[in-house]
Amino acid sequence: MMGRADEIELGGNWRDGVVLKRDVFSTIERGHFRTANGDVDAVARRLDEVPWWSVPLALFLFRRERRALAIAGPLGVAPPLLFAGRRVLVRGWLNGVPLHIAKPFGDTGYFRSAKAALRALHRAGITHNDLAKEQNWLYDNGRAYVTDFQLASCFRRRGALFRLARYEDLRHLLKHKRRYAPAALTAAERRVLARKTWPTRIWMATGKKVYYAITRGINFTDREGRGMRFIREAPAIAARLSTHPQVRDVAIVAYPDRHAGTGLYAFVEGSIGEPELRKFLNGSTLEHLQVVDALPRNAEGGVRSEILELVAMNQLDLIGSLLKTDTERAIVARIVSDRRNLRDRFAF
Repeated sequence: MMGRADEIELGGNWRDGVVLKRDVFSTIERGHFRTANGDVDAVARRLDEVPWWSVPLALFLFRRERRALAIAGPLGVAPPLLFAGRRVLVRGWLNGVPLHIAKPFGDTGYFRSAKAALRALHRAGITHNDLAKEQNWLYDNGRAYVTDFQLASCFRRRGALFRLARYEDLRHLLKHKRRYAPAALTAAERRVLARKTWPTRIWMATGKKVYYAITRGINFTDREGRGMRFIREAPAIAARLSTHPQVRDVAIVAYPDRHAGTGLYAFVEGSIGEPELRKFLNGSTLEHLQVVDALPRNAEGGVRSEILELVAMNQLDLIGSLLKTDTERAIVARIVSDRRNLRDRFAF
């Protein structure tokens, strides 16, 4: 829920929805924002629950995003800025899924769109500076959008620093293209991938090692923002559940939780009652456990954890475009109808 100060800033125009992410720099949640043209889907970033020691940096990042969105929003490649206060901002909702969930293998059109989006930002004097994270790229029916501008820079002049940052933005995009559509890389793009800028080489040799040494102790996010609980606790819980004779398979996903910060949700394929499984876990910390008759799988038989992650987060309106067959739709429909996380729900 919004803090009192944030509610006053927003003037009653925000209706709470579902928490998308929480870290030491902000809380991000999806909800509805009242505009002159009626209510719209929106995302709020607020600072009311950040720890005292991170407030100065949180404010610094907040102001960078506020400034960048004011310029990037009208370009049509980033969320529009709907409201900007002292400690809360509201941006428009984009109907895309993060790149690590969409997994657009072989989709060359998406990467053409992504490159065009990046050119639009750079022409406006904006460098994103955080495009190595797949969750900052959104996929919407083959079109690319960019989000999360906390580290973005706005340049008035296109000097040496701008050119270095622009190059690194492009290099990070091409790393994603290499992962999902390697055959489409041009010779020039391969040359960009092979050559890091000198600030990046220095950072990787020095500062990055210090950064990892510090953040591994205090941070709680992995490459896809799922949390240290997912890294430390989930494998042991999955291994324990898998030893039960009535369990065929286990998939555990992380989701933002209003109280725990990061929650764990286990989807168990098997023929056993959930109370019995809870007892079998012998007190392991697990917010939600759901027994299902079948897990959604890809063509190779692997569990589609990206679908389960959206179920756990109640981002149900993003699932449909990811389902390929009627069988898959039926499996997911049964899981959705019996889902356990009903606290953080959003009215779609």
